[in-house]
Amino acid sequence: MVEKLTVIFFVILCVLLGAYLIFSPWDMLFGPWGENYLLVFLTDKAGAPVIQKAVSSTWFRGAVTGLGVMNLLIAFWEVMHFEQAVKMLQGNPTQSEK
Repeated sequence: MVEKLTVIFFVILCVLLGAYLIFSPWDMLFGPWGENYLLVFLTDKAGAPVIQKAVSSTWFRGAVTGLGVMNLLIAFWEVMHFEQAVKMLQGNPTQSEK
């Protein structure tokens, strides 16, 4: 039972993290992506404004969105191979390991 819950929570984590990484670079809910307080503070302390410019670029935003898509793909794979993942957590060998 614990193994099943572990896989379920992992799938939920991947879905939530994937959705956040897909939408957060393009969403204006928390303000502009490249002008958040932590990023501005770190670039000022480091003396490297190029970091803020790179993070606010569409290329970087696209890369973060790509990580979100990868998280959703991992969640989908885990759902499709649910029983195999549970058996691996239980310590039972699969067909390919025998």
